[in-house]
This record gives sequence, C-alpha cells and structure tokens, in this order.
Amino acid sequence: MTAYDVIVVGGGPAGLGFARALAGSGLRLAVVERSPRAALADPADDGREIALTHHSVATLRKLGAWDALHADEIAPLRAAHVFNGGSPFALSFDTAGSKAGAGPLGTMVPNHAIRRALFAATEGQDGLDLMTGVGVTGARANRAGASVTLDDGRVLTARLLVAADSRFSAIRDQLGIAARINRIGKSMMVCRVMHEADHDGIATEWFDHGQTIAMLPLSGRRSSAVLTLPCAEIDRLAALDADALGAELTRRFSGRLGAMRVLDRAHVYPLATTWSHHFAADGAALIGDAAVGMHPVTAHGFNLGLAGATRLADLIAAAAAKRRDIASPLLLRRYETAHRLQCRPLYDATAMIVGLYTAESPAARAARHVTLRAAARLPFLRQSVSRLLMQS
Repeated sequence: MTAYDVIVVGGGPAGLGFARALAGSGLRLAVVERSPRAALADPADDGREIALTHHSVATLRKLGAWDALHADEIAPLRAAHVFNGGSPFALSFDTAGSKAGAGPLGTMVPNHAIRRALFAATEGQDGLDLMTGVGVTGARANRAGASVTLDDGRVLTARLLVAADSRFSAIRDQLGIAARINRIGKSMMVCRVMHEADHDGIATEWFDHGQTIAMLPLSGRRSSAVLTLPCAEIDRLAALDADALGAELTRRFSGRLGAMRVLDRAHVYPLATTWSHHFAADGAALIGDAAVGMHPVTAHGFNLGLAGATRLADLIAAAAAKRRDIASPLLLRRYETAHRLQCRPLYDATAMIVGLYTAESPAARAARHVTLRAAARLPFLRQSVSRLLMQS
C-alpha cells in the first residue's frame, strides 16, 4: 500500500485544477487518470470551446496555466444575443452598466488548450504523483480514511478521496452517492467554421423551431458552431462532407454570418445533465462534473467545476496550514454547502430555459417570446445576468 494525504480520481480540468491549487500545501497527492500521459500533455482537439468568466481567467492565472495558452487560442466574448423562433428581436447581454465597463463579457478558449495548459502547470509539482494509463477498480471512504484499488493491483490509501471522473462517475457510485441523471435524448454537434461576415465578438444563441443553434466567436471570422437536435438527426449531419455540412449550417443559421465553410471535423456529444444528491461523504468529496453536470446551453459547466475544485482545495490548504483534519466532516460540509449554493440557481435556471425554449407547443412558443420581451424591458435583470455570467 502507498499512503497519500489526498487521492484524486480523474485528470481532467477539475482534477488537475484541484491538484494545482494545493501546490505548496505540503500535502502528498496522487492523481489517477485512465488516459495515457501523452493524452494529458497534448490532448486531442475535441471541438469544444469554453466561455471562461473573468473569475475563471483569474483562477487559471493564479494556477499558472493561463500563460501556457497560445495567443491565437484566446478570443474575447464581448456580448451575447438570444433569439427566439423567426423573430428578429434579440435579448442582449453585455457589460454596459457593470464595473467592467466596455470590457468583454468573457473569454473563449478551446477545451483541449485549457487541459494542456493545466497539465503543463501541474507537471513536476512537488508532492504530486500523477499516475496515468491506469484505472480504478474499487474505492471506499469513511471517517477513518479512504482507499482505491487500481487495475494493476496496487492499493492506495489517503485521508481524503476526491472524485473528478465525469458526470457518470464510477467513484460516486462506489461511494454510494446517488445522482439524478437526465439523458435528454438529443445530441450536440460542434465544429469550427469560417464565415463571410464579422461576428464582432458576439455570441448568438438561437432557439429556433425544432433546433437550437449557437455561434461562439473565435479569432478572425471564425466561430464555433453548436447545433442541438435529436440524436439520429445529428448523426446524419455529422456524416456529411465538409462542403455539405457548411451549406447545411449556413441554411440553419439563415445566412446571418454569410456562407460558412467547415474548418475541421464535427464532434458529437449526446446530452445529459447530472445533479448529485450530495457533494461530499465521510472521507470523500465530488468535484467537477462528478458533482454537477450542467446542460451546455448556459456555458457554465466548466466555470462552476473549476470554482468548486479550487474552493475545496483552499479549504484543505487552510486546514493543513493549521494542522487540522483535512477530511473533517465540518470542512466537507462547508465545501458542499457553498458549492451547492453557487450551483443550484444556475442549474435550475438552465433546466427552466431548456424546458421553455425547446418546447414546441403553441403556448410554449408564445411564452418564449413574451419572456424575452419582458426581460428586455428590465435593464437591471440583464445587468444582473451579465454580472453572473462574468463572475461565476
């Protein structure tokens, strides 16, 4: 057996961000990740773009990951427009009236670039063992401590076990923590496109009849096209060649940005949301998507995951500095309470938005239009939402 202070299962952004936030704490950490080391050091492009809030950018700077990003991987998100059906009316969110003034609403960065940067910041960290290419076959935790059994037969023990292994977390299941998982029955297709018109740094979310399509601004006249449809229809579109797919996306976006040309292959993600009934248990905690798996429509899953991971790390580092129990029930309860308070409003609001703006009944369509118009007449509401988008 090999003893650690903390074992983290999952080497994605939440797991690596958590481990990096504990640098200098004097704790001995293990991060266990099934993927090979090369896949962490240079992750494959998965097509996803992350809309980072100001708080997340500040966190990545603090973790030493921001400077590892390439300049052409960073694009400002200046505003967001929401359309409904065939109406030309748009509900707009920007930084007008906020402390940020005329600054951006957020920042767009590819998911694989963030993963690469976090690995670069974490690699070689004192007190951290990064175990790659190995899976976990068993896990347990209680007030006496935690242990995991690896698929190569090794057994690791620790004072605290942290699960960061996706919204379908096997560790969460083994800890006996129930979760509400909603498989939506639709898929999201993402691909980068070049287009004729300028996007001006504005993200567009269009809840059209029968589809949801978003254009997320990248550098130059490029955007990330995000299309949500029933799974079979997305699979059909993803199989089209680049020219046919570009024409299809141009048509589906009603030519708002002119003709589109697909720059790389399409990636498909079946949609599911997760809400864990608890974010902590005796000797264990959940972070990232293992705690909350958000619907991508509000683009807040990554930001909430990073915020929760660093919140837990800060509590643990403070306890270690005072020579207190890093896995005490009080510490884990403080983490769970604070993270649930931050996540629940966004999770519920997202569910409401998805329910209202994807329903196709005449009553729902009318309610969508009335809701957008009403929100537009309440500047304080739009400013509040903008601040929430920037700071979470």
